[in-house]
Amino acid sequence: MSRDIISEWFYLYNKDIYHFLVYYMGSSDVEDLVQEVFIRAIKGFDTFQGKSSPKTWLLSIARHVGIDEIRKRKRSRMMQLFGFREEETAKETPEEILQLNETNRLLYEAIQSLKANYRDVIILRGIKELSVSETASILNWNENKVRITYHRALKMLQQGKGVFSL
Repeated sequence: MSRDIISEWFYLYNKDIYHFLVYYMGSSDVEDLVQEVFIRAIKGFDTFQGKSSPKTWLLSIARHVGIDEIRKRKRSRMMQLFGFREEETAKETPEEILQLNETNRLLYEAIQSLKANYRDVIILRGIKELSVSETASILNWNENKVRITYHRALKMLQQGKGVFSL
């Protein structure tokens, strides 16, 4: 039963999850992470209470998957620094990874230069166009914090990398 529902949600929301993770991780190689989101959704289906939309719940899971992956990568870099060897990964530039046009590349770089809270709210509100309440639910913030942080993040983008209006 839960697998059928998650399967339906996959077809409805996998592109949203994919795009969120591309911006969050700074890499277009996020297919495994998208799968991880839906695996966690199947495992945690009993915790879905329906207080938010399925899309909001899945984006919240995606954010946690992204955080876990970033932590994993940091641990891997630390291991390499201390002499432990892991399989070398190609260090591609955002242009090669995302194959974006110049404007999108500049926006991507500007977003990546923001602190984590600003980056999260810009991706969810500005790029994924979620409502304030959906964003608050995903980030576990109150709606006022979402509004204030989004406003500040937009100001930082406008000051730092030219005029970007999301």
